[in-house]
Amino acid sequence: MTAKEASHVDVLIVDDQAPFRSVARALVRLLPGWRVVGEAESGEDAYDQAALARPTMILMDINLPGINGIEATRRILARAPETKIVLVSTYAADDLPPDAATCGALTYIRKDDLTPALLRALPV
Repeated sequence: MTAKEASHVDVLIVDDQAPFRSVARALVRLLPGWRVVGEAESGEDAYDQAALARPTMILMDINLPGINGIEATRRILARAPETKIVLVSTYAADDLPPDAATCGALTYIRKDDLTPALLRALPV
């Protein structure tokens, strides 16, 4: 099922930068049926919030205090493999850490490229 066919998509936003969380929140709110169910500022907090909120999708920054977004992705998916996790960062795709490709994330999106249309096109 694509995101636009889903009845609702619950999103957890994980980023240690408040301005990006604010932008991501605004983008999610532009999509009918999508809602923000939580926010986290660290990998550990993301792991805990994911257990509580049980989001459909997580927008996960790679560079986080504590465990990074890649390791948080692994841990969350080990517990809840149905969760769709999208890694976000300012890295160019060629500069991603090597383990970004093997952590189980659905895809990677540069923060500058994140749009409602791109989110809507993701399979959730």
